[in-house]
Amino acid sequence: MKTFCYAAALVALFSMGLVVPAQAQVPPNCTVEPATDPDREVLRCAFGLVIEIEAAAALEITGEVSPDAPTAMDLNSGAAFIEVEPGAARPQIRTPHAIAAVRGTVYVVDVTETTTSVFVVEGEVTVSKVDDQSEAIVLGPGEGVDVASDTTLEANVWPAERARSLLARFGR
Repeated sequence: MKTFCYAAALVALFSMGLVVPAQAQVPPNCTVEPATDPDREVLRCAFGLVIEIEAAAALEITGEVSPDAPTAMDLNSGAAFIEVEPGAARPQIRTPHAIAAVRGTVYVVDVTETTTSVFVVEGEVTVSKVDDQSEAIVLGPGEGVDVASDTTLEANVWPAERARSLLARFGR
């Protein structure tokens, strides 16, 4: 198990691209561990945040880091499975297309070149477009949204096969 550490330059914490900007503080009490079947890395933090990042994902801690948690993370490609304990750290996950804000939940964010998909397993997630945060929707369990520049945000119950396919990327 590897422990997060701070360095003077960008530090690649995972082979697939989790990096911490030099000017940011690393979240305290966090560890990184590999997971397999399928291959991914797991960031576990004592303040109630667990993020699984698939091997092809690029996640960067970009927001202010307090003793409680980072305030924002950028997911620029690939998918991340996020678990946030109710009342715990609630960083925003920002993508090129959307912003997902948590309220104590389990959800997945998947980024492609043209679309960000957000699917909620448990709890609630508020999703807005990155360029229009006034148009926000709240997703509940089993609901998802596909966000692209030319779409209107609409919560939909995802077909079981689509949800199963996305969750299988994290061994679930």
